[in-house]
Order: sequence, then C-alpha cells, then structure tokens
Amino acid sequence: MIWTLGRYFFLRYATITAWFLVGIFALVFLIDFTELSSRTSALKNFTVQIALAISILRVPMIVQQVIPFICLFGAMATLVSLNRKYELVIARAAGISAWQFLFPICLAAFVVGLLTIFVLNPIAARGLARAENIEAHLREGDLAPPTAFNVPWIRQKTADTDTIVGAKMVLNQGLELVDTTFFSFDPEGNIVERRDARRAYLRDGYWELRDVRRQRDGQQVETVAEDRVPTNLTPQFVQERLAQPETIPFFELPSKIEVARTFGLKANAFSMQFHSLVALPMLLVAMTLIAATVSMRFARLGQSITMILGGALAGFLLYVVSVLVRAFGNAGFVPPYVAAWLPVVVTLFFGVTFLLYKEDG
Repeated sequence: MIWTLGRYFFLRYATITAWFLVGIFALVFLIDFTELSSRTSALKNFTVQIALAISILRVPMIVQQVIPFICLFGAMATLVSLNRKYELVIARAAGISAWQFLFPICLAAFVVGLLTIFVLNPIAARGLARAENIEAHLREGDLAPPTAFNVPWIRQKTADTDTIVGAKMVLNQGLELVDTTFFSFDPEGNIVERRDARRAYLRDGYWELRDVRRQRDGQQVETVAEDRVPTNLTPQFVQERLAQPETIPFFELPSKIEVARTFGLKANAFSMQFHSLVALPMLLVAMTLIAATVSMRFARLGQSITMILGGALAGFLLYVVSVLVRAFGNAGFVPPYVAAWLPVVVTLFFGVTFLLYKEDG
C-alpha cells in the first residue's frame, strides 16, 4: 500500500508541477517577446521571426531561475488538492504518517532539480549565448551609448604599451566583443592611440579587429577593414573576467574553474554558479517542506489564505536570501559552497523542525 500510495502522490505532484511549468513557460515567453519587440521594433534589422527566435532561446534560462517557485506552488497546489478531496485524511486514518506521504513529493522535487541541472541548464546556457549573439547582430551599430558602469573593462600589458579594452557587449564567453574600444598608453600614462572596432576576436597572441576607426596622437581618424592589437591575455583569463557564468553549461563549469585557478584566478562567479546548481535539488526539497508547513491543514478546518500567502512569502524570502548570499559568494566574501548551501540547510532544518512539532508534538 505504501508503494502504491507513494507512486500516486509522486505522479500527482509531477503532473501539477508540469502544468505549472508549461504555464510559466508560456507566460514568460509572451512577456519577453512583447518587451523585446517594444525595444527593438524600430531597428532596421528587426523582424518578427528574429524576435520570436530570441525570446524562445532566452525563456529556458528565465524558467530555470523561477524553478524554485514553480516547485513551491506545485507542492502547495498538490497538498491543497489532496486535502480538499480528503485523501490525506484517509491516508492518516490508514496509519500513514505525514513523513510517509511527504517523502514521494520531496523525491519528485529532487528529481525536478536533477532534470534542471542535467537537461534544462545546458539547453538554457546554450540558448542564452545564442540569443545574445542574435541580438548583437540585430542591434549592429545601434547599441546604447556606453558608460563606465555598463561596459566591462580589462587591462593588458605588453612589452611596449598598456592597453585598456572595453566593449558594449560580450559574446562567445568573452572571446568576441561587440563595439569595442582600445586605449593604448605610453610608459608615462598618456593615451597614444585609440581604436574603435565593430567586432574584436581574441586570437592566439593578438586581438583581431574588424571595421576599425583608428586615431593616433590627435591625427585624423583613419578607417581600416582589419587591424591587430598584440596581447598576452589567455582565453581562460578573458572568459573568467568577461563571460557570464549563466552562459556556461553545468558540465563545463568544473573544467573552467580548474583552468582559471591554474592561472591564479579565483573564479568565484563560476564556482558560485556550480555550487548553486549542485544545491538546487535540495533547495527544491526545502521549498516543498515550506509548502507542507502551510498546506496540510484538514479541509474541514478551511485552508487559511493567510497561511498560504505566508508560505509564498517564506519561499520568496528564501529566494531573496539565496540571491543576496550568492552576491557575497561572487564577491569572494563568503566561500561559494557556503553561500550556496547555507540557505538550503537552514530552510531544511526549519521545515523539518516545524513539521516535527506539528505532527509528532
């Protein structure tokens, strides 16, 4: 009976969560497509097909970010529906404890976390990288004016000069830059040359520039199709400094972290992304326990709207705390594995303690 009932609860939760996932996917797609179209419809290269492609490629990453809330509301909806049909009452009357019928639901949440890591994350990372590439082509020459706050800058030193490199957009995990600017300095710190290129590609020992406007010592601007800037930067260093961790699939993160550390880099952002994904299944289990604390009252006593809203608020606070601690992990103030696991462990202890008090006295 336990296995049959457990399979029923498992499939019930999986079905409801799948419907939530489909609904959120459709809602996010519509919102993203509408917002993207309003921002880019005036561009000369804009077409509806391009906007649809960009939105479809970006939606998996957005859905990955809201997976904890999908599992939270899926668990709450599952338990509320079971209560309203008195199925939990019958299970309790048959001698089934709360821990026994919560186990298959927690197991289903754990499986959703594994599927997110091994299936959704690689699709989302590749899709986001491809979407950024398509959007860069769409916005060719029409990117917003850069500022010191929204442009990534890196500095390189060669035998002759120092060069500061900036770009409006970073593609291909930092190995391709869009609308780039290169400032070259002499040993006294004076700017001796400026290059503005439509695209820059990191090659072995040099930057390859395309569609370049070059100016030296106040002379007239010179336009060339291609140019080269010597560099001693390695792809690993540039990727660690410029690449978005979200664009790197889970399976590639350990090698990226290891290579970055061999070059003396901390790779906090990559390490934080890796540990956050590893902790995701247990985070979903913690979300399920939060849902259980507010959704297991008897139907005859009524489902308290206040308690359900409290569960949603508790899940939101857990997500906010996770994002806040993740920022500390990215900055290096907290070890990444601590930043990833601390909110999960605290929430698990809270959920288990609350349920022990309510169920076992």
